[in-house]
Amino acid sequence: MPFTLEDKLVVAISSRALFDFEEENRVYEEGDLRAYETLQRARLDVPAKPGVAFPLIRKLLALNTGTRRVEVVILSRSDPISGLRAFSSAREHGLAIERGVFTRGRAPFGYLHPLNASLFLSANQDDVRDALAAGFPAARVLPESARRASKYPNEIRIAFDGDAVLFSDEAERVFQRDGLQAFVGHEIDNRNLPLADGPLKPLLEALHRLQKLADDAAPMQIRTALVTARSAPAHERAIRTLMAWNIEIDEAMFLGGLEKGAFLREFEPDFFFDDQIRHCESARDVTATGHVVSGIVNAS
Repeated sequence: MPFTLEDKLVVAISSRALFDFEEENRVYEEGDLRAYETLQRARLDVPAKPGVAFPLIRKLLALNTGTRRVEVVILSRSDPISGLRAFSSAREHGLAIERGVFTRGRAPFGYLHPLNASLFLSANQDDVRDALAAGFPAARVLPESARRASKYPNEIRIAFDGDAVLFSDEAERVFQRDGLQAFVGHEIDNRNLPLADGPLKPLLEALHRLQKLADDAAPMQIRTALVTARSAPAHERAIRTLMAWNIEIDEAMFLGGLEKGAFLREFEPDFFFDDQIRHCESARDVTATGHVVSGIVNAS
């Protein structure tokens, strides 16, 4: 029987999100592809340092005890020879990554469909926008995010914003157009109507399935959190939406506009997803952060 990705959580990740290729990327962005490739070839035997998403990927792969439930695929604009360095770096760091697609400058998001990707992480904003537009959960990693060791080596902790991330941006559009009072009234009137799916709902669903498969003795557990600017009474629609989806979340923080950084510092996620760059700026000093470039606030 051929190998299939249908029953797995598949994370497609760029080599720059997984490893610290910032120096090499500066050469690439100068527009001299040959110089970039020459630099990578000269460093083929030099393992790259871990990048922003490395701790999350390492923990996700640790879920593969016995049954292989997580697949990580390197999906990169690098050339295939540069891909050798990405694979050798993964091997050097003990990451069981066997698959990769390298497109030598061409936008790679089209390969997310045959990969059945549950998440695409890249430092390239255009690639992330294209992936989101195609219906795939995606986020632009901020390479300058904090890379702190978690106090929870046996837990994968992931935090999500709500509107335009887990949920659609329907309510955010009301807020942007008519203000806070109208937003609150809209959410009270629609509290029993579930919000439409947001771009990262499929990722939360996949994580929830993995949570249900793991028993208490499993070497790695998953813990999720909703960290939202909503406050009571607008909180009710968010919770009722999760209930309608039959998804349980472990922690929920309704902050009413408070800065999220301090609360993320307490939760200590391995990764945080938000659609608003100002919240990402607050979070990146605390944890690895992904900007979900979707919704009305990113329309321009």
